[in-house]
Amino acid sequence: MSENGPTSGRAGPGGKARTREDYALTTRGVTVTVRSFFLADQSRPDENRFVWAYRVRIENHGSDTVRLLRRTWQITDARGRTQHVHGPGVVGEQPVLGPGQSFEYTSGTPLDTPSGFMVGAYHMIVPVSGEKFDVAIPAFSLDSPHQSSRVH
Repeated sequence: MSENGPTSGRAGPGGKARTREDYALTTRGVTVTVRSFFLADQSRPDENRFVWAYRVRIENHGSDTVRLLRRTWQITDARGRTQHVHGPGVVGEQPVLGPGQSFEYTSGTPLDTPSGFMVGAYHMIVPVSGEKFDVAIPAFSLDSPHQSSRVH
């Protein structure tokens, strides 16, 4: 697992989203890079609603064309509660990536705690051979400026 150095900053119109670090992981020549953003304008801390967007880039550095069939996510909040999300493709698509090609998308998740993390896998297939394999999505943090330093 590789993690790129922190590139914290601000993003979004009017600085309404807080940028987190980039996380990257390569499995079988497919690199997944994720960056999360806290969405202050969609969050309601006084109502225990904290919302993040995350941008994912999937790059095929291998020699085979691959297709993303399904995704699996584990989303864990600050209390240790884990939600499992499974579904076809990503953002309504099942992208096909030839060698050297990439696909990017943005999605999001709400939590009722001011921090958490996500990790997952993309379930892929090599269309020519029918071989199926999983590509790991690196664990990445969901941190907001509202998190407390107290240990509960």
